Amino acid sequence: MCFIIFKYHHKSCCFEPFFRKLLALSWARAPAACLNFNCMLILLPVCRNLLTLLRGSIQCCSRTAARQLDRNLTFHKLVAYMIAFHTAVHIVAHLFNFEYFMDAQLNRNSSLLPFILSEIGTGDNASFLNPIRSNETNPTIVMFTTIAGLTGVAITLALILIITSSMEVIRRSYFEVFWYTHHLFVIFFIGLVFHGFGRIVRGQTAASLKTNIPDVCADQFEDWGTNGSNCAVPEFAGNPPMTWKWVVGPMILYVCERLVRIYRSHQKVVITKVVMHPSKTLELQMKRKGFHMEVGQYVFIQCPSVSRLEWHPFTLTSAPEEDYFSAHIRIVGDWTQALYEACVGDKTEPQEAWKLPRLAIDGPFGTASEDVFRYEVVMLVGAGIGVTPFASILKSVWYKRIQNNQDVFTKKIYFYWLCPETEAFEWFADLLQSLEGQMTEKGMTDFLSYNIYLTRWKETEAAHFRVHHEAENDPITGLKQKTLYGKPNWDNEFTNIESKHPGTKAGVFLCGPPALGKSLEKQCLSHSEADVKFIFNKENF
Repeated sequence: MCFIIFKYHHKSCCFEPFFRKLLALSWARAPAACLNFNCMLILLPVCRNLLTLLRGSIQCCSRTAARQLDRNLTFHKLVAYMIAFHTAVHIVAHLFNFEYFMDAQLNRNSSLLPFILSEIGTGDNASFLNPIRSNETNPTIVMFTTIAGLTGVAITLALILIITSSMEVIRRSYFEVFWYTHHLFVIFFIGLVFHGFGRIVRGQTAASLKTNIPDVCADQFEDWGTNGSNCAVPEFAGNPPMTWKWVVGPMILYVCERLVRIYRSHQKVVITKVVMHPSKTLELQMKRKGFHMEVGQYVFIQCPSVSRLEWHPFTLTSAPEEDYFSAHIRIVGDWTQALYEACVGDKTEPQEAWKLPRLAIDGPFGTASEDVFRYEVVMLVGAGIGVTPFASILKSVWYKRIQNNQDVFTKKIYFYWLCPETEAFEWFADLLQSLEGQMTEKGMTDFLSYNIYLTRWKETEAAHFRVHHEAENDPITGLKQKTLYGKPNWDNEFTNIESKHPGTKAGVFLCGPPALGKSLEKQCLSHSEADVKFIFNKENF
């Protein structure tokens, strides 16, 4: 991002002393320079294949650097905010500049330098500095009939729609609105590239600088071009556009990114099984030739029969050891409801494969959860549907440690699941029950410790369940581990892990809301001064 006001020293910018007589040029050009830099960065964080490639390449060299790539969306948002800020400053500066341009034409006083500069050049192709060529010209008409004006309006409108539709309330409630308006970035970048082609910002030519040095001749404007004067009438020409040099590289990378996505979208995907879980959660088990995944990764899914344009991200809940890949999809919006109906999820009888819709898959893409088996001690914290990336991890644990008896670096996993209501447990309970039973049978109950919390319940509200606490299994989840109520005391949990695993490095993985992330990150920092060093990793939620 660009936070610096650029100062130009290059010879080609020597026209500015004259231009400053007409307007405050630096207030428009400095934000423009920052805009060029930020627009160069804005596309890079959303090149998912590039980030996955970089993550795999630098993982062996620097795990810390790899974790920074997981914050790509945060970086994308920060760059977008800076683009919006510098755009606003650039627009306001040019609105004032047009007033200055017009005032220079209206104040027809030959003793004023701005008027003299405005009078230079009278023909269509002549050298001039002031783009408003007459005192009868309407600045608004000039603004909307020039390349710079038209593209500026298009860029601004596109940016306003993109920024406003990106608000969290819009993304979560009206995702289609967010998705469609976000693709106005195409108009934004086209307008950005052509914004300077009108060359409305003009500078003194190199030849003219030899006969009229601004620092020397600015105060001698009344004698310009007269006999005995050392200062000729200055000549001006439009500045060549520079923005395309900043954005053409990222644009090429993004086009390559989209070509890769198009190629992947045409690879055949077979739906092998459709399972409708309670709480309106649809499980799709799929196969695609050459598909390879790691734990915690995610894919983008498109269903052409629902929408040919929309792609939605879903975390993979299958393990790399399985011969299929799966995603659990909660039915919470128009697109997911249409997908549910297309997959005949409301039918109880088995459906023939040819009746199921065609799907396109883009991915898989890497996340912070890929590093889970690089830590000796692991804390997994999932909130609500944020438990999905940990389903893949727990399944992989089952295959590695239980079924195949593989020796993994991870020796202990602490799993925390925070849910507001009991319905959220239903689709995930079977997996936990299977793991619990298998680990008990193999004598590995110490490998996985899990705690399930009902966050909207209090002990007083759950009093009628206490009669069941003498039973072997929990009455809500069916697990041997009893369900807890309220929110966990994270300070106590971290202290407990410190006491049990001194001298180790623990990885803390979260998929949940930002408030919970800040709380856990604070705990990691405060407890890392002890024997255990906690490394915080956060999934996009």
